[in-house]
Amino acid sequence: MNDTTDFTLRPAQPHDLPAVVALIRELAEFEHLAHLVRTTEAALDKHLFGAKPVAEAVVAEADGEVVGFALYFTNFSTFLAQPGLYLEDLYVQPAFRGRGIGRALLSHLGALALERDCGRFEWSVLDWNENAIRFYQGMGATVMPDWRICRVAGEALQRFARAT
Repeated sequence: MNDTTDFTLRPAQPHDLPAVVALIRELAEFEHLAHLVRTTEAALDKHLFGAKPVAEAVVAEADGEVVGFALYFTNFSTFLAQPGLYLEDLYVQPAFRGRGIGRALLSHLGALALERDCGRFEWSVLDWNENAIRFYQGMGATVMPDWRICRVAGEALQRFARAT
């Protein structure tokens, strides 16, 4: 993977789960969404490393510790008839920003998307996060102004599933 004198990227391993869960909680705090976090090491372990993994993660190590991560999964485009790579979350601790870790994580996933014959590499960004939007656009991403995310979760998902 990418290796520099400042940091290393590598696939997440089960022993990284405490650090990844802590980073997810930091990300949620930053996004003012901490009240929504239900993530546990056990749940993440099941979905990243269990019998039927549904997601993958790469971690960034610097100064001997995990300081960033990207969690992603495969989706599918019916229009392209190709798989896609969807980045669910990317986070780098503030003290380690500016070293190229975020750029390296995104580039790594872009290369992985090409390697896997994906037609797209996509993610969402909060509309108020102007720094992230500028960063992504500076790397060549297009922010899709005409698309909105639809979500049904929790009790609403229960009702939604019973709708006739």
